[in-house]
Amino acid sequence: MPELPEVDALVGFLREHAVGHAVMSATVAAIAALKTFEPPLDDLAGRTIEGARRHGKFIDLEVGGLHLIFHLARAGWLRWYDEVPATLIKPTKSPIALRVRLANGAGFDLTEAGSKKSLAIYLVREPGDVPGIARLGPDPTAPDFSLDDFAAILAGRRTQVKGLLREQSVFAGVGNAYSDEILHAARMSPYAIAANLKPDDVQRLYTALRSTLGEAIEAAAGRRPDELKDSKRTRMQVHGRTGEACPVCGDTVREVIFATSTFQYCPTCQTGGKLLADRVLSRLLK
Repeated sequence: MPELPEVDALVGFLREHAVGHAVMSATVAAIAALKTFEPPLDDLAGRTIEGARRHGKFIDLEVGGLHLIFHLARAGWLRWYDEVPATLIKPTKSPIALRVRLANGAGFDLTEAGSKKSLAIYLVREPGDVPGIARLGPDPTAPDFSLDDFAAILAGRRTQVKGLLREQSVFAGVGNAYSDEILHAARMSPYAIAANLKPDDVQRLYTALRSTLGEAIEAAAGRRPDELKDSKRTRMQVHGRTGEACPVCGDTVREVIFATSTFQYCPTCQTGGKLLADRVLSRLLK
Protein backbone atom coordinates (compact mmCIF):
# COMPACT_ATOMS: atom_id res chain seq x y z
CA MET A 1 0.00 0.00 0.00
CA PRO A 2 1.49 3.38 -0.94
CA GLU A 3 1.72 5.67 2.06
CA LEU A 4 2.71 9.26 2.62
CA PRO A 5 6.34 9.08 1.37
CA GLU A 6 5.47 7.17 -1.82
CA VAL A 7 2.44 9.34 -2.52
CA ASP A 8 4.60 12.42 -2.00
CA ALA A 9 7.08 11.05 -4.56
CA LEU A 10 4.30 10.30 -7.05
CA VAL A 11 3.04 13.86 -6.68
CA GLY A 12 6.55 15.17 -7.28
CA PHE A 13 6.86 13.01 -10.39
CA LEU A 14 3.50 14.21 -11.76
CA ARG A 15 4.42 17.80 -10.98
CA GLU A 16 7.52 17.39 -13.12
CA HIS A 17 6.07 15.32 -15.96
CA ALA A 18 2.35 16.14 -16.19
CA VAL A 19 1.88 19.73 -15.03
CA GLY A 20 1.70 22.16 -17.93
CA HIS A 21 0.26 19.59 -20.34
CA ALA A 22 -3.32 19.38 -21.56
CA VAL A 23 -5.46 16.31 -21.04
CA MET A 24 -6.51 14.70 -24.31
CA SER A 25 -8.72 12.04 -22.72
CA ALA A 26 -9.53 10.32 -19.44
CA THR A 27 -11.05 6.85 -19.83
CA VAL A 28 -12.38 4.87 -16.91
CA ALA A 29 -12.28 1.08 -17.18
CA ALA A 30 -13.34 0.17 -13.64
CA ILE A 31 -16.68 1.91 -13.29
CA ALA A 32 -16.91 1.14 -9.56
CA ALA A 33 -13.69 3.07 -8.93
CA LEU A 34 -15.25 6.35 -10.11
CA LYS A 35 -17.01 7.81 -7.09
CA THR A 36 -18.37 11.02 -8.63
CA PHE A 37 -20.46 11.76 -11.72
CA GLU A 38 -20.73 15.54 -11.72
CA PRO A 39 -18.78 17.07 -13.31
CA PRO A 40 -18.40 14.24 -15.84
CA LEU A 41 -14.96 12.83 -16.53
CA ASP A 42 -15.22 14.00 -20.14
CA ASP A 43 -14.94 17.57 -18.86
CA LEU A 44 -11.21 17.01 -18.38
CA ALA A 45 -10.57 16.87 -22.13
CA GLY A 46 -8.79 20.01 -23.35
CA ARG A 47 -8.02 21.32 -19.87
CA THR A 48 -4.42 21.85 -18.75
CA ILE A 49 -2.96 20.25 -15.63
CA GLU A 50 -1.98 23.23 -13.49
CA GLY A 51 -0.78 21.63 -10.29
CA ALA A 52 -0.21 18.44 -8.30
CA ARG A 53 -0.43 18.09 -4.54
CA ARG A 54 -1.02 15.59 -1.77
CA HIS A 55 -3.73 15.40 0.90
CA GLY A 56 -2.66 12.57 3.21
CA LYS A 57 -2.63 9.58 0.85
CA PHE A 58 -4.84 11.28 -1.77
CA ILE A 59 -3.24 12.59 -4.98
CA ASP A 60 -4.80 15.77 -6.35
CA LEU A 61 -4.28 16.99 -9.92
CA GLU A 62 -5.69 20.46 -10.53
CA VAL A 63 -6.92 20.43 -14.12
CA GLY A 64 -8.31 23.70 -15.50
CA GLY A 65 -10.30 24.54 -12.38
CA LEU A 66 -11.31 20.96 -11.61
CA HIS A 67 -9.58 18.45 -9.34
CA LEU A 68 -8.89 14.88 -10.44
CA ILE A 69 -8.26 13.15 -7.13
CA PHE A 70 -7.44 9.52 -6.52
CA HIS A 71 -6.62 7.24 -3.60
CA LEU A 72 -4.61 4.14 -4.49
CA ALA A 73 -5.85 2.14 -1.48
CA ARG A 74 -4.24 -1.21 -0.67
CA ALA A 75 -3.27 -2.52 -4.10
CA GLY A 76 -3.47 0.46 -6.43
CA TRP A 77 -0.60 2.06 -8.32
CA LEU A 78 0.23 4.66 -10.96
CA ARG A 79 1.88 3.41 -14.16
CA TRP A 80 3.50 6.19 -16.18
CA TYR A 81 4.05 6.10 -19.94
CA ASP A 82 6.26 8.45 -21.90
CA GLU A 83 4.07 7.30 -24.81
CA VAL A 84 0.65 5.94 -23.87
CA PRO A 85 -0.23 2.69 -25.71
CA ALA A 86 -2.55 3.23 -28.66
CA THR A 87 -4.77 0.31 -27.65
CA LEU A 88 -8.19 1.23 -26.27
CA ILE A 89 -9.08 0.09 -22.78
CA LYS A 90 -12.48 -1.43 -22.09
CA PRO A 91 -14.32 -2.42 -18.91
CA THR A 92 -12.89 -5.90 -18.41
CA LYS A 93 -10.97 -7.83 -15.81
CA SER A 94 -7.89 -5.78 -16.68
CA PRO A 95 -6.09 -4.24 -13.68
CA ILE A 96 -6.43 -0.80 -15.33
CA ALA A 97 -8.98 1.43 -13.60
CA LEU A 98 -8.30 4.73 -15.40
CA ARG A 99 -6.17 5.88 -18.32
CA VAL A 100 -5.23 9.55 -18.72
CA ARG A 101 -3.72 10.51 -22.06
CA LEU A 102 -1.99 13.89 -22.40
CA ALA A 103 -1.75 15.99 -25.53
CA ASN A 104 2.00 15.38 -25.80
CA GLY A 105 1.44 11.60 -26.00
CA ALA A 106 2.47 10.82 -22.43
CA GLY A 107 0.12 9.82 -19.65
CA PHE A 108 -0.64 7.27 -16.98
CA ASP A 109 -2.82 4.37 -15.92
CA LEU A 110 -4.21 3.85 -12.47
CA THR A 111 -4.07 0.10 -11.83
CA GLU A 112 -5.26 -2.16 -9.05
CA ALA A 113 -4.18 -5.74 -8.45
CA GLY A 114 -6.24 -8.46 -6.83
CA SER A 115 -9.97 -9.12 -6.59
CA LYS A 116 -10.76 -6.73 -3.74
CA LYS A 117 -11.16 -3.33 -5.39
CA SER A 118 -10.78 -0.23 -3.23
CA LEU A 119 -9.07 2.28 -5.52
CA ALA A 120 -11.14 5.48 -5.62
CA ILE A 121 -11.28 8.22 -8.27
CA TYR A 122 -13.03 11.57 -7.91
CA LEU A 123 -13.54 14.56 -10.18
CA VAL A 124 -14.62 17.52 -8.07
CA ARG A 125 -14.56 21.29 -8.04
CA GLU A 126 -12.95 21.51 -4.60
CA PRO A 127 -10.74 18.95 -2.76
CA GLY A 128 -12.97 19.26 0.30
CA ASP A 129 -15.81 17.75 -1.73
CA VAL A 130 -14.06 14.38 -1.30
CA PRO A 131 -15.30 12.96 2.04
CA GLY A 132 -11.98 11.28 2.87
CA ILE A 133 -10.10 14.56 2.45
CA ALA A 134 -12.63 16.50 4.49
CA ARG A 135 -12.05 14.09 7.40
CA LEU A 136 -8.24 14.14 7.35
CA GLY A 137 -6.26 15.01 10.44
CA PRO A 138 -3.07 17.10 10.39
CA ASP A 139 -0.12 16.20 8.19
CA PRO A 140 2.59 14.95 10.61
CA THR A 141 5.33 16.10 8.21
CA ALA A 142 4.12 19.71 8.02
CA PRO A 143 6.78 22.20 9.21
CA ASP A 144 4.41 23.68 11.78
CA PHE A 145 3.33 20.33 13.29
CA SER A 146 4.97 20.65 16.70
CA LEU A 147 5.64 18.38 19.66
CA ASP A 148 2.92 20.26 21.55
CA ASP A 149 0.45 19.54 18.74
CA PHE A 150 1.39 15.86 18.85
CA ALA A 151 1.12 15.65 22.63
CA ALA A 152 -2.30 17.31 22.58
CA ILE A 153 -3.59 14.70 20.11
CA LEU A 154 -2.35 11.80 22.25
CA ALA A 155 -3.56 13.19 25.56
CA GLY A 156 -6.53 11.33 27.00
CA ARG A 157 -6.83 8.80 24.18
CA ARG A 158 -7.33 5.29 25.54
CA THR A 159 -6.18 3.86 22.23
CA GLN A 160 -3.23 1.71 21.22
CA VAL A 161 -0.60 3.82 19.49
CA LYS A 162 -0.39 1.45 16.50
CA GLY A 163 -4.03 2.03 15.61
CA LEU A 164 -3.86 5.73 16.41
CA LEU A 165 -0.95 6.34 14.05
CA ARG A 166 -2.90 4.68 11.23
CA GLU A 167 -6.12 6.61 11.81
CA GLN A 168 -6.40 9.11 8.95
CA SER A 169 -8.63 11.49 10.90
CA VAL A 170 -5.82 11.72 13.48
CA PHE A 171 -2.64 11.70 11.33
CA ALA A 172 -3.00 12.08 7.58
CA GLY A 173 -0.93 9.74 5.45
CA VAL A 174 0.54 7.16 7.87
CA GLY A 175 -0.41 3.56 7.17
CA ASN A 176 0.46 0.07 8.32
CA ALA A 177 4.04 -0.07 7.05
CA TYR A 178 5.32 3.24 8.34
CA SER A 179 3.52 2.92 11.67
CA ASP A 180 5.51 -0.32 12.17
CA GLU A 181 8.72 1.54 11.29
CA ILE A 182 7.91 4.54 13.50
CA LEU A 183 7.20 2.36 16.53
CA HIS A 184 10.37 0.35 15.96
CA ALA A 185 12.42 3.56 15.74
CA ALA A 186 10.75 4.80 18.94
CA ARG A 187 11.41 1.45 20.69
CA MET A 188 7.74 1.34 21.65
CA SER A 189 5.16 -1.44 21.81
CA PRO A 190 2.37 -1.22 19.23
CA TYR A 191 -0.03 -1.97 22.10
CA ALA A 192 1.08 0.96 24.26
CA ILE A 193 -1.87 3.15 25.24
CA ALA A 194 -1.50 6.74 24.05
CA ALA A 195 -2.93 8.30 27.22
CA ASN A 196 -0.43 6.39 29.38
CA LEU A 197 2.68 7.67 27.61
CA LYS A 198 5.03 9.74 29.72
CA PRO A 199 6.46 13.01 28.35
CA ASP A 200 9.73 11.28 27.40
CA ASP A 201 7.74 8.60 25.53
CA VAL A 202 5.77 11.25 23.65
CA GLN A 203 8.98 13.06 22.73
CA ARG A 204 10.58 9.82 21.52
CA LEU A 205 7.53 8.87 19.45
CA TYR A 206 7.26 12.35 17.94
CA THR A 207 10.94 12.30 16.97
CA ALA A 208 10.55 8.84 15.41
CA LEU A 209 7.44 9.93 13.52
CA ARG A 210 9.11 12.97 12.01
CA SER A 211 12.46 11.36 11.27
CA THR A 212 11.09 8.11 9.81
CA LEU A 213 8.71 9.89 7.45
CA GLY A 214 11.20 12.63 6.63
CA GLU A 215 13.94 10.17 5.70
CA ALA A 216 11.52 8.09 3.64
CA ILE A 217 10.30 11.17 1.75
CA GLU A 218 13.88 12.14 1.00
CA ALA A 219 14.77 8.62 -0.18
CA ALA A 220 11.71 8.38 -2.44
CA ALA A 221 11.98 11.84 -3.98
CA GLY A 222 12.95 11.91 -7.64
CA ARG A 223 12.22 8.23 -8.30
CA ARG A 224 9.98 7.09 -11.12
CA PRO A 225 6.77 5.30 -10.11
CA ASP A 226 8.14 1.91 -11.20
CA GLU A 227 11.09 2.29 -8.79
CA LEU A 228 9.19 3.27 -5.66
CA LYS A 229 7.89 -0.10 -4.47
CA ASP A 230 11.29 -1.81 -4.38
CA SER A 231 12.86 1.28 -2.84
CA LYS A 232 10.30 1.21 -0.03
CA ARG A 233 10.85 -2.50 0.68
CA THR A 234 14.61 -2.16 0.99
CA ARG A 235 14.25 0.62 3.59
CA MET A 236 11.98 -1.32 5.95
CA GLN A 237 13.56 -2.37 9.25
CA VAL A 238 10.75 -4.60 10.57
CA HIS A 239 7.69 -4.23 8.34
CA GLY A 240 7.36 -7.19 5.99
CA ARG A 241 10.38 -8.89 7.59
CA THR A 242 8.78 -11.56 9.76
CA GLY A 243 11.33 -14.19 10.76
CA GLU A 244 14.34 -12.08 9.80
CA ALA A 245 16.87 -10.61 12.21
CA CYS A 246 16.20 -7.15 13.56
CA PRO A 247 18.92 -4.89 12.11
CA VAL A 248 19.28 -3.12 15.46
CA CYS A 249 19.51 -5.94 18.01
CA GLY A 250 19.51 -9.21 16.04
CA ASP A 251 16.34 -10.61 17.61
CA THR A 252 13.79 -12.27 15.34
CA VAL A 253 11.15 -9.94 13.91
CA ARG A 254 7.69 -11.18 14.94
CA GLU A 255 4.24 -10.79 13.43
CA VAL A 256 0.73 -10.24 14.75
CA ILE A 257 -2.08 -11.34 12.44
CA PHE A 258 -5.46 -9.63 12.33
CA ALA A 259 -8.44 -10.58 10.18
CA THR A 260 -7.41 -8.36 7.26
CA SER A 261 -3.87 -7.19 8.03
CA THR A 262 -0.67 -7.95 9.88
CA PHE A 263 2.01 -5.95 11.60
CA GLN A 264 5.60 -6.65 12.55
CA TYR A 265 7.74 -5.67 15.54
CA CYS A 266 10.93 -6.58 17.38
CA PRO A 267 10.37 -8.01 20.89
CA THR A 268 13.78 -6.92 22.21
CA CYS A 269 13.59 -3.38 20.86
CA GLN A 270 9.93 -2.73 21.56
CA THR A 271 8.31 -4.98 24.18
CA GLY A 272 11.02 -5.95 26.64
CA GLY A 273 11.26 -9.40 25.06
CA LYS A 274 7.55 -10.21 25.42
CA LEU A 275 5.58 -11.62 22.50
CA LEU A 276 2.38 -9.71 21.78
CA ALA A 277 -1.12 -11.12 21.79
CA ASP A 278 -2.10 -12.41 18.39
CA ARG A 279 -5.59 -11.09 17.64
CA VAL A 280 -6.46 -14.20 15.64
CA LEU A 281 -5.59 -16.51 18.50
CA SER A 282 -6.83 -13.98 21.11
CA ARG A 283 -4.25 -15.04 23.66
CA LEU A 284 -0.77 -14.06 24.79
CA LEU A 285 1.87 -16.23 23.20
CA LYS A 286 4.43 -17.51 25.65
